[in-house]
Amino acid sequence: MQEILYLEVPTPDTTTVCTWLQDQWTPQVGQKVITSQGIRVQSSHKTSASVIPITETELSIFVWSVQRTTYLKAFRWGNQPFPGEEKLRNQLINDIQQQFPPQYPQLPDLDLSETSIFDALSVYYPKTVHFFRKMPQGETDLQRVYWWEKRWRESVKNPQEPKQVVFFKEKPAQETPSYDLIYVGGALGAIHGAMMAQLGYRVLLVERLVFGRMNREWNISRAEFQTLIDLGLFTQEEFESIIAQEYIDGFSKFFDSNNPRHLKAAVLHTPTVLNIAIDTEKLLKLCGEKLLKAGGEIWDQTEFIKADIDSEGVTLQLVNLATQEAKEVRGKLLVDAMGTTSPIAWQLNGKRTFDSVCPTVGAIVEGFEPQVWDKNYGDVLNSHGDISRGRQLIWELFPGAGNELTIYLFHYHQVHPENPGSLLEMYEDFFHILPEYRRCDPEKLVWKKPTFGYIPGHFSVGKRDRKVAFDRLLSIGDAASLQSPLIFTGFGSLVRNLGYLTRSLDLSLINNRLSAKDLDQIRAYQSNVAVTWLFSKGMMVPTGKTLPPQRINAMLNTFFGLLADSPPEVADTFIKDRTTWTMFTRLALKAARQNPLLLLWIWEMAGTEDMLRWLGSYADFTLDSLKNWLFGLKK
Repeated sequence: MQEILYLEVPTPDTTTVCTWLQDQWTPQVGQKVITSQGIRVQSSHKTSASVIPITETELSIFVWSVQRTTYLKAFRWGNQPFPGEEKLRNQLINDIQQQFPPQYPQLPDLDLSETSIFDALSVYYPKTVHFFRKMPQGETDLQRVYWWEKRWRESVKNPQEPKQVVFFKEKPAQETPSYDLIYVGGALGAIHGAMMAQLGYRVLLVERLVFGRMNREWNISRAEFQTLIDLGLFTQEEFESIIAQEYIDGFSKFFDSNNPRHLKAAVLHTPTVLNIAIDTEKLLKLCGEKLLKAGGEIWDQTEFIKADIDSEGVTLQLVNLATQEAKEVRGKLLVDAMGTTSPIAWQLNGKRTFDSVCPTVGAIVEGFEPQVWDKNYGDVLNSHGDISRGRQLIWELFPGAGNELTIYLFHYHQVHPENPGSLLEMYEDFFHILPEYRRCDPEKLVWKKPTFGYIPGHFSVGKRDRKVAFDRLLSIGDAASLQSPLIFTGFGSLVRNLGYLTRSLDLSLINNRLSAKDLDQIRAYQSNVAVTWLFSKGMMVPTGKTLPPQRINAMLNTFFGLLADSPPEVADTFIKDRTTWTMFTRLALKAARQNPLLLLWIWEMAGTEDMLRWLGSYADFTLDSLKNWLFGLKK
């Protein structure tokens, strides 16, 4: 028996695919025989009198369903090649691609004036509505999911026409700035704002939601959080109080059943990566308290409308969402911490706002039985299947407070106007396939809170290829999109660079160096992080293309297998974005030797233009490493 074909048919309707195969598809060679899950194709020999079947060699073609999609395999039975085998194989591939092309569902346009979000979406996403009904604030949270996806889609669809929300005024406003710093975005803005308030600056924090409520959880390691303790933002006792859970070990493992033997990989153990689950509400509450104690203010349930910048300050137009009252406030500097959907980030960078995105969904749950998962362990990265409807789905699972678990499902995705990435489609997948990932009955789980968002990525080719500043305006976190494309979000980037960002901004304010040129120097760019964007490019299926289903898992197993076979400190250093030029280059060369097709695969997925861009990133990394080595010799 030999496998001759493995395809993904991008539809969850496996029955329709099987029926088409059995009733409508006609092989150009051989005779078709119906089976329970597909067909057999028998070879035949024509004589002048009749057609005599020859059963020594035949093909078995069957379909099955996993991850809400359909897979097809064809096996040859017999010792000899099937007559016309290659011709039949190509026919089947072409006919399936024509009959079942990739589908990119659009977001339904809803009128919620006379119906609830539950009723409006139930016909499109029944599982999602069913489980959001079980959550304490499910209706509000589902409205938030819909709002976020709608805003994201609109931004991606018209990348050349970003809405202008920042305006320049020739004549300075007469009002004196009431604040030194105005942060828009109450998550990362609360952390950085609390730091600046403790330095004596007048800080205002503006947040669209109720302050302290997050749609994502944060994980970190003790060594990384130590930065916030060393900077004086938290004490050791405060840090211990916001730890929801600390687990013993974290695993990374990618599905490899369809990979050849040399591209299978051992489980990668990373006990000190993301092993601290932070209680985000406690963290933000502490930051809010510190900000207020230092004289700052917090305006929550307040939406940013626009900003007018002049030579003396920036004036913000806001609206209180609870009362619909319009508000105006003035400060010396505006800090954009609004994250992925920041209209300021879109205006700054126009068409090249983001190069990739991770649509991410999940939930905080209770009720997992001990035999299903031990709360002392976490999944850092895990896949339980191959490419599904143009996406390589990846799971994360982190223990939380008490018996809670935080689960995420995401994929690396090309930003494309026809296929921007859907949170609601992902949620429907999440609720359907969770039992495949972990042996559980979703109906028996306690659904505490959803976790979702768009995590952006930017493929940097140098220190200056992305704007993070206007005059008197600076972007941080996901709005700046300078973080690692592998694991960390804007939170990890901010924590790693908080000391540098704080010191640099303090100097800029003291010396009134608040022009775009000056503020653009304050960025969390790391050349060793920038060079890793090629990995995320190799984990996404280009829109409109079809890849072998096992392709991305094979690439991931190549590299993570090398990390699993390396000393623990190598994996820890690489995943925490502290890799050196020597380490990165050595791992890349080992990966190329183990899987010579790897570079060709990445080239096929990334294209020539992005490969050339990456060479620029690598050259920048090499130059920085050489400078660091030379300066180190002089010390």
